[in-house]
Amino acid sequence: MKKIFAILLAAAFVACSSENTPAEQSAPAPVKIDHAAYSSPNAAAQQRVYDYMKGIGVFYIATVDGDQPRVRPFGALHIYEGKMYIITGHKKRVAQQLAANPKVEFCAQKDSEWVRVACTLVEDERVEAKKAYLDAYPHLRGQYNENDDNTAIYYLKDATATFSSFTTADETVKF
Repeated sequence: MKKIFAILLAAAFVACSSENTPAEQSAPAPVKIDHAAYSSPNAAAQQRVYDYMKGIGVFYIATVDGDQPRVRPFGALHIYEGKMYIITGHKKRVAQQLAANPKVEFCAQKDSEWVRVACTLVEDERVEAKKAYLDAYPHLRGQYNENDDNTAIYYLKDATATFSSFTTADETVKF
């Protein structure tokens, strides 16, 4: 009986030691996203949301920080290659929150009307996309530079916008 137990123990030891340890296992290759190939599936709806929010000037973005919602004002939107973008800095907590959970909601209100936009934000690290954004908002160049490691731009993907008011029914568009 002791001999059988010893053989089983040795077999288990060999089986366990022959597997790769986590450090030896190769990490999956990072997925490369072709940002230039993606554009909004509904450009007219995207343009409507862009015009509305840009006309207001300040809009708010809600993210999640653990189990706590976080909301902050933003003021710059840009459309490039058929996608709507926002900008922030990697050093800011919002960028860390987006890395953990890229699903956000935007909100902007003017008088008795408002729009809410639920979407996923996708970071675009291309220098040319950052440059186009900063060329549209040159006053942001004091904070951001397309060639630095801090500048982060994100485009909206799988967006659902709901236009609401106190006097009319909600209208929902997807882009």
